[in-house]
Amino acid sequence: MSEVNKEILNEEVEKETVETPETEVKEEKVEEVNENIEIEKLKAELEDWKQSYMRKQADFQNFTKRKEREMEELRKFASEKIITRLLDGIDNLERAIKSSSQTKDFDGLVKGVELILGNFKDIMKSEGVEEIITENAEFDPHEHMAVMVEASPEHDDNKIIMELQKGYKMKGKVIRPSMVKVCKK
Repeated sequence: MSEVNKEILNEEVEKETVETPETEVKEEKVEEVNENIEIEKLKAELEDWKQSYMRKQADFQNFTKRKEREMEELRKFASEKIITRLLDGIDNLERAIKSSSQTKDFDGLVKGVELILGNFKDIMKSEGVEEIITENAEFDPHEHMAVMVEASPEHDDNKIIMELQKGYKMKGKVIRPSMVKVCKK
């Protein structure tokens, strides 16, 4: 093609692609429609996210409420196992009292009560409960509660003289301190 022909062709193409107000309006409308479609897609996606979030939030609230109910139920019946084991001891005490009142055998009553006390101690031991030792022990404020003090020449300072009430630990934690009399010089 010659140079002249190329120029003529380019001019014709330019004449055909010249923008008129009509084509500008059409292009603006197409762009506006495309933007509206994109906005609608984004709105739908946002709504999906909102719904998903609301479902997750409701699921979490339901989970929390269920766990709270389960924990309350656990707290309510946590001691059931130990109580059922103690009921046997109570039954035995009632039988021992009834039997001794009929036979007037108080020595037998004492032996029966001692056996039942041994059973109670076995139950406590199986649950991890142990007595706090106070005999010939140094006073420890974490395990003992001093309710009396006395200057005693027979005991060293800060030694326990007498146990007034037994103390107990459960799995290493003091659940009731021993009430004691302590030597203070």
